[in-house]
Amino acid sequence: MKGKKFFIATEKEIEDGKASDVYFSRSHDLLGQEQVKVVVEITSSTSEEWINFTGLQEVMELLKGKDIEMWAIPEGSIISPRDSLGRNIPFIVIRGEYSKIMELETAILGFLCQSSGISTESSKVFMASYPAPFISFGIRRMHPAISPMIDRAAYIGGASGVSGILGAEVIGIEPSGTMPHSLALTMGEDKAWSYIATHFKKGTRTLLIDTFGDEKFKAIEAAEKFPDIDYIRLDTPSSRRGNMAQIIREIRWELDIRGHSNIGIMISGGLKKDQLKELREAGAKVFGVGTSISSARVIDFGMDIVELNGKPITKRGKLSGMKNVYACKTCDFCTIGLFDSKPYCTEHGEMVPLLQKFMEKGQLLRLHEKVSRLRDRSVSALVERLDKIKQ
Repeated sequence: MKGKKFFIATEKEIEDGKASDVYFSRSHDLLGQEQVKVVVEITSSTSEEWINFTGLQEVMELLKGKDIEMWAIPEGSIISPRDSLGRNIPFIVIRGEYSKIMELETAILGFLCQSSGISTESSKVFMASYPAPFISFGIRRMHPAISPMIDRAAYIGGASGVSGILGAEVIGIEPSGTMPHSLALTMGEDKAWSYIATHFKKGTRTLLIDTFGDEKFKAIEAAEKFPDIDYIRLDTPSSRRGNMAQIIREIRWELDIRGHSNIGIMISGGLKKDQLKELREAGAKVFGVGTSISSARVIDFGMDIVELNGKPITKRGKLSGMKNVYACKTCDFCTIGLFDSKPYCTEHGEMVPLLQKFMEKGQLLRLHEKVSRLRDRSVSALVERLDKIKQ
């Protein structure tokens, strides 16, 4: 790290296995030139009922050019980490010489664990706020070097927008933002409001109203002065909040009776998923959710050898053999099975394998999917879950 300004690994250092636990490097040296062909699988021991699996694209880029084969669950899949019989499913299966991948295990797991943790929490926020959209505001709470990853994972998980400039660039959208309290303090609230109301494009004209005064009266003032704005935003500190749902009801009533039903209410500031349903039902139309998404608990993935030189073998607590995941097209039954097996659902017949081949001899077999498509996959599955809950 000598000579660096920031405590971050470069892309080359990650690719060279330097951002790794030292015992992998030592093991690599001990194995030397010995050719050991393995199948490794990545499973999760998380207690989560389901996860939103992300981070695969970075794994593919890391392994590109190495003489290995790789199968994986597609990114943006909402899936249980266990099959219907309670056995851990493989999210990724890699086959090749162990020396090609062993020093990269730390980086591979890091890509998956943190990204999937963020996308999973974002999906939980989506389900709690639906149908109200939310924007990911959380990158200021994390190391700036990983802000694009945070925003990408949050967006795949269901966020309708992200605040980060680099994150939005990675996703291929415009970054989302309103106004900071500092603008009202330095420019003056009226001038700040006027600038946003007259210079921002329709759909983005959002006035922050709680810098100096009571939320209800400031909402009325903003609406009377700038009746064509899209939203008023409340980012009230916790020491001033009281009953936030009731404050939203008051604001909604006062705006409606004055003919400002066109102006929506946006809420941000320390929000957690458990709060969103009540606030949405009180009248909030959009949320800004930050720290609870960006600081999400990681999904605990592990990588284990399950086959050595063509023979099934693994450590205690794991299941040996190269496996796939099979799902019934009609019901929710899901099971693991040996890779070339053809398990059947007792009710509906043949099942489909979920692992798709992404790499052969180090070459990518398909282009990376657009982030918007990954989000569509997630959102479709989440809405389906919500519909089942309602039933």
